[in-house]
Amino acid sequence: MHIEPGIVTGAKIALSHATAAAAAGYTLKLAWEALRERGLASLAGRAVLTTAAVFTFFEIMPHFPVGVSEVHFILGSTLFLLFGAAPAAIGLALGLLLQGMLFAPFDLPQYGMNITTLLVPLFALQALAARIIAPGTAYVDLRYGQALALSTAYQGGIVAWVAFWAIYGQGFAGGIHGIATFGAAYMLVVLIEPLVDLAVLAGAKSLRGLRGSSLVTPRLFA
Repeated sequence: MHIEPGIVTGAKIALSHATAAAAAGYTLKLAWEALRERGLASLAGRAVLTTAAVFTFFEIMPHFPVGVSEVHFILGSTLFLLFGAAPAAIGLALGLLLQGMLFAPFDLPQYGMNITTLLVPLFALQALAARIIAPGTAYVDLRYGQALALSTAYQGGIVAWVAFWAIYGQGFAGGIHGIATFGAAYMLVVLIEPLVDLAVLAGAKSLRGLRGSSLVTPRLFA
């Protein structure tokens, strides 16, 4: 989902600053709600875990350039289901920032675009989860169809934002081929991520010590 350098340049980058600021504002809202719900230690602990996970996803798991961007296994729905929306959003933002600062400084000018691409689909995933998962259903009891819907929403959102930035920066004719190539490759992730979600949730279900832990979202078991 990294927008390649040179796709959006000059004054057009200002839009990414605005969208990133809006995403950051909503993240702060979620963080405040999580803080009131479980306290600072829980929010900070989960944010550290998600940041470490995102950094690992970006640097260690397979990733390769395709079209106008790169294909990564971000596992956004997995982070959401385990840790909650606020810690997942914080981890995505900080993990991406750390990767840029330590290993890919050439990506930093695109940080606003990349963080928008990661966070806005996460917020959409949160809204979808509230609609398709009954209030009394713990995340460890999700069905494959529900996990697939969440993963598809997140990955589809990423592809849509990458397409937007490519067309915004290069025009429809200049970006469509790279968008099509990237989108086709990225949708393959949708076949894998629901299985990862269910495997992680099954593992969490067997770890009874996690029940009531401040390091996972309360909804994981309740």
